This record gives sequence, C-alpha cells and structure tokens, in this order.
Amino acid sequence: MDVGRYVCALLLCAVAAHGKPTLRKERVIHDPDLGTRPPQEDNKSFQYDHEAFLGKEESTTFDQLTPEESKDRLGKIVDRIDGDGDGYITTSELKAWIKRVQKRYVYENVAKVWTDYDLNKDNRVSWDEYKQATYGYYLANPDEFEDATDQFSFKKMLPRDERRFKSADLNGDEAADREEFTAFLHPEEFDHMRDIVVLETLEDIDKNGDGHVDEDEYIADMFAHEDGGPEPDWVKTERDQFSDFRDLNKDGKMDQEEIRHWILPQDYDHAQAEARHLVYESDQDKDQMLTKDEILENWNMFVGSQATNYGEDLTRNHDEL
Repeated sequence: MDVGRYVCALLLCAVAAHGKPTLRKERVIHDPDLGTRPPQEDNKSFQYDHEAFLGKEESTTFDQLTPEESKDRLGKIVDRIDGDGDGYITTSELKAWIKRVQKRYVYENVAKVWTDYDLNKDNRVSWDEYKQATYGYYLANPDEFEDATDQFSFKKMLPRDERRFKSADLNGDEAADREEFTAFLHPEEFDHMRDIVVLETLEDIDKNGDGHVDEDEYIADMFAHEDGGPEPDWVKTERDQFSDFRDLNKDGKMDQEEIRHWILPQDYDHAQAEARHLVYESDQDKDQMLTKDEILENWNMFVGSQATNYGEDLTRNHDEL
C-alpha cells in the first residue's frame, strides 16, 4: 500500500473511531515542562542543568564519558548553538537550544517519516511531494471517499494542509527543509505557527460557521450527549469554566483571541529561566553572553562525566548512611 492510500485509510478509521467523541478532549497546549529545580540541589550537583541542557537520555550518556570526552562533545554542541557564528552564545540562543532539546521527540518523529515525503531525495519536501504522498490516491480515486464525513473530508483537508504548509515555509520557496517540515507537522511546537493552531482549532469547533465558538460548541467538542441523560459533573464544570474564564468579554462566545488565551496559556517559561541561570553562572566578564571558553571553563554545569557522576554517587551514598 502506498503512503497516500495508507494515510487515507488511517483518516477514514479516525472518522469512524472519533466521529462522536464521548471522552474529554484536551485542546490546551503546554510547552515541555522542565519541572522544578530540586530545592536540595546546590552548586555541587548539576543534574537539573544537565537534563535541561542535554535531555534526560543524553545526560545519562554523558555520565558514562571521561571528562575529556564530555568537554570535547560539549564544544561541538556549543558550535551548533551559536547559530549566527559570531562566537557568542546569547540567552536567546541558549533558550532556543533548550526548547529544541526538550522536544527532541518531535524531530525524531519527523526523521522517521522524512523519506516517505522527500520523494526525489533532495533533502527537501515540496508542497507537490507532500500532496502526492498524502493525497495522491484520493486525487486519483475520489469516488472511493464519498462517504467521508464533512469534518474529515479530503476536500477540506487539502486546502487546510496547503495553508499550513505555506505558513511553515518561511522563505516562500514552496519547499520545506527539515525545520520547516517539522513546523508543518507539529505547528503547536513553534511560535510562528501559533496563529495557524488557533485558526484550525476555531474551524474544528465552530460548527455553525459564524467565526466564533459558543458554549454548546465548546462542550460538544469534548462530550457527545447521546443518551439524553444528565451531564457528568465535569461537563457542568466546563460550562462554568467557559462562562467564567473562556468567554473573557462575556458576549457568550469565544473569538480567536479568546481561543488563543485558552489553548496557548502563558505558562512559566522554564527554558528562559534555565538559559538565564546558565549564562549568569558562567559569564565571567559579565557581558550577558557566553563565549565557548567560558562554557568550557564551567563545563560540569552543562554536562556530566564519569568523574562528576562518581562524585554525585559518593555524596548520595553518604547522605543515605
């Protein structure tokens, strides 16, 4: 089965399985949470910093390296973080790196499907390649899909995907590199795609097409009242949430800005806080930027090694005695 036909089959299964949702649906999007720095972690233990900078799995890998190997790999990472190649790591560059590390699973997911869409193997995915891989079978055999519901109809999905693709295609060349294609497949993970996420959410829930989401549409997106019995308590709570917190201007419906406030809450920015912490602790000349030498001088705050891991084990075992 080719990719297009496989995707079509999956989407039709989704119609059957999810056409009438009866379970609470989660629309709110949160950034990956680094968690809270343990209160007992002092300047002699940098596990939180290591996991924030490398990710949990990679930080464990570094714990098995010699100090020399860890510093060598850290130097290569610093070169990647310095996006403009000016020799300085700013807080914003460090924040971008930390956010990327925390959503590494997204990039891994894209890597797994990349060859399914990069049909001509030029390391880019054009809109025509994506359309052919995803919708080719449907476009060649439209009669087979007459029974698809309006919500999942391919006539609506195709222009919606094209609109999203154009938003992800930052340089407008009608082809996506890996970063742009990742933004296309996972728009919720990229700041410049947030408008599309809000618009698509509105279109999903706005059944009467008035450009707003009223209370009944808001509830219907989470709960299908099929048996005519009383609503569950959580549905009643959501109705209160709608009137008290979702409908900010109290006009009985949500517009796009209110939807944005709902699904994209302004959470505490853990990545920003960690980036500032790393810069503050390593910035020897206090110019609010880091050089490669400054990072390598304070390398054990950024990455671990056999030596630091052994020292932490000794401290941990001592505390347990």
